[in-house]
Amino acid sequence: MDETFTLAHFSDPHCCCPDGIRVPELLNKRLFGYLKWWLHRHAGYSNEILAVLQQDLKSGHPDHIVITGDLTHLSRTEEFRRTAKWLQCLGPSWQVTVIPGNHDMYVKTIWENTFAHWADYMACDEKPPGTAPGTNTEITYPVLRIRDRIAIIGVCTARPVNPLLAVGTIGKVQLQRLEQILLETGRRQLLRVVLIHHPPVAATVGWRKRLTDADRFRSVVKRCGAELVLHGHAHRSCQALLEVPMGKIPVIGIPSASASDPRPERRARYHIYRFRRNATGWGIHMKVHVYSPNNRRFIPELEMDI
Repeated sequence: MDETFTLAHFSDPHCCCPDGIRVPELLNKRLFGYLKWWLHRHAGYSNEILAVLQQDLKSGHPDHIVITGDLTHLSRTEEFRRTAKWLQCLGPSWQVTVIPGNHDMYVKTIWENTFAHWADYMACDEKPPGTAPGTNTEITYPVLRIRDRIAIIGVCTARPVNPLLAVGTIGKVQLQRLEQILLETGRRQLLRVVLIHHPPVAATVGWRKRLTDADRFRSVVKRCGAELVLHGHAHRSCQALLEVPMGKIPVIGIPSASASDPRPERRARYHIYRFRRNATGWGIHMKVHVYSPNNRRFIPELEMDI
């Protein structure tokens, strides 16, 4: 690989398109999200911040961009269409990786009307056997995308759940596949970045928003190894270390990319990770950019080796 590889991470844009919504669309969990948007979230999330983020990322020229879910708010078709156009402005699908969040799977939807719009940004490098050329099929998770010596591994925790819950679940089959991918990429001495929407560390979020099989995920990662785990969902900055036999794996969460929250730990941010191969393995340097309401732009907040 080159001397360094840079990866940009942001999460939870919550692009909402409530205009023109029809009553039948609200006869489910969407009603709660719709009311919450108008009562609270519409004032705290800004498309202007997302436009600034887009320009900031372009000027920084990261090698790859990852987004850990909740691109939409109500999982409406119009939201998927608009975010698909926004993804195209961020970069081509080989340079941007997306995983779904719980809001993207708020209710059961038709693939062709929703995730098919993002399919190229979620797909593995190699299509599943039997896939016809030029067709969109449901993505099989975890996805694996290798860029230089970096293995980007996307896990899906999104499931339609009851209206008062925002839990996520990985599932037995996906965990088995994750174990195989981590072992294989580890044998190839790749730097493994695991993307997951729900925080896998206990007590990061409340019971209503938890990852139901977080303990099983941690067991797989401890057994097989990884170099970095990135997540969203908590809507605040959070950092933890996962103890493994070979050391400690950083687990890092990030606030919503569109949040104009006055609380510093919840204001919009994105992170830039610089990976460098060294004599003992991999060096990871993190730089945090936070949105400044006064300057109307993202400014450097801190940087550190992790």
